[in-house]
Amino acid sequence: MRFGVMTLIDNVPDALSGRLLTPHDRLREVVELAVLAEELGFDAFGVGERHGAPFLSSSPPAVLGAIAARTHRIRLFTTVTVLSTLDPVRVAEDYATVDQLSGGRLELTIGKGNAPEPWHLFHRDPGDQYALQEENYELLRRLWSEEQVTWSGRFRPPLKNATVLPRPFRRPPTVWHGSATSERSVELAALWGDPVFAANVIQPVAAYAKLIDHYRARWADYGHDPAAALVASGGTLYAAADDRTARREFAPYYEAAVAARDVPGNNTPFRTLDEAADHGPALVGSPARIAGKILSQHVAYGHALQFFSVDSAGLPFARKAEVLRLTAAEVLPQLRHELPDPLPWPTPVPAATPEPAVEAAR
Repeated sequence: MRFGVMTLIDNVPDALSGRLLTPHDRLREVVELAVLAEELGFDAFGVGERHGAPFLSSSPPAVLGAIAARTHRIRLFTTVTVLSTLDPVRVAEDYATVDQLSGGRLELTIGKGNAPEPWHLFHRDPGDQYALQEENYELLRRLWSEEQVTWSGRFRPPLKNATVLPRPFRRPPTVWHGSATSERSVELAALWGDPVFAANVIQPVAAYAKLIDHYRARWADYGHDPAAALVASGGTLYAAADDRTARREFAPYYEAAVAARDVPGNNTPFRTLDEAADHGPALVGSPARIAGKILSQHVAYGHALQFFSVDSAGLPFARKAEVLRLTAAEVLPQLRHELPDPLPWPTPVPAATPEPAVEAAR
């Protein structure tokens, strides 16, 4: 198994102190968190796309470009790109640029989205969300794998002999299909032979397991090798020396976050931290408890990639860093030992050495 850190860059007051970062400081914090994740040995860092308050993650390509400039090894993910509301040409160009800047470290997670803001901002009909997702993805695949693309569809003007630049660094980036509840999203992944990213944040573990089981069944129906199906999982993380300390410290943050997102599509049946830690997917407690829970979820999901979210209700950066350090030191080694690593990630390309400056002519 491999491990990543993810964020939606929500910017809200600290649930205890009330301190609110400026957008500049919050965005810089995300870059520093990615740098720290690489230093601690995490394998990936993901930035999701959201539009509207309290999120600052409307432009993941810009944030990932900044992270690419400060890192050398860690894989760069979108978690998620709301492809159903975007122009596939723009997506192909933006993310191929990040792929070039990072030396081929980009992986894209696409989804239809579960918030209303993009539909209003980009003048899309939410009734078309699945059709948009399917059509836009087919075009994106062609734009990355072919040159001189001629295409027509329902939702954007036709293309004739179109070539998007830059091209991807080495090959088209891997595309994961994100889903929290939708079987249709995982159907699309199975059809194309792509991996799936299960949110694993809000619903019971059994609900995500059902979704993943459906994906694997449809994967086999489409004639793909069952052993090649790849699954990623998310998860809210808070690690401390012991379970009691973790729950005492994190409960105000978890419960403030739950209260803030109590809207259709983003609410959860696990209203308290005790409920989420004992019966839901939340990864909260001692390193031993967290490792054991991931092992239990692996039995249900068979996932190859585990992402962690340490953003909750303005949790201070220093606390996030402590959580990641403890997780890297005491959770990841055990899981890497016990769980296989089937991800076919290439060796990162070494950073280029700049050309010597040419002395100005006198």
